Amino acid sequence: MAMKKPSVPFSGTKEQEAQLLEVIAEHKNDQGALMPILQKAQGIYGYLPMEVLVIISNEMNVPLEKAYGVATFYSQFSLNPKGKYTISVCLGTACYVKGSGDIFAKLEEKLGIGNGGCTPDGKFSLDACRCIGACGLAPVLTVNDEVFGRLTVDDVDSVLAKFA
Repeated sequence: MAMKKPSVPFSGTKEQEAQLLEVIAEHKNDQGALMPILQKAQGIYGYLPMEVLVIISNEMNVPLEKAYGVATFYSQFSLNPKGKYTISVCLGTACYVKGSGDIFAKLEEKLGIGNGGCTPDGKFSLDACRCIGACGLAPVLTVNDEVFGRLTVDDVDSVLAKFA
């Protein structure tokens, strides 16, 4: 089970671990509890680092491969931390045809991270997404809940500057 080393080191607190252990204790004997425990763990930590998956695996007596498999199968879970500003670039058909792939590549270059990555300072994370339903504004990206449309590669710097 090879996992890429995250760009931001794990920095969980004792308080977070205590919360997690409490959640596990509440659900330990529930059938099918892995999914809600993973959801609550992500709520506590903001993502599911390997260190958290190991705790869940050990406490629930579930193989680590199973916890990891569920966490990687469902798109609601993230194994990487999210930045203060999450940039999602739509790579759906309409956006891609109008150049969103180039915009995504420019963001990777400017931020020094790939899809699913987070900048070492924790400021930005970058995700590729599929259609967000704003095809008339293609190509589109979002920063948290703010939508930016009709973009070109040349707009990347000004979008990033808004969050500097």
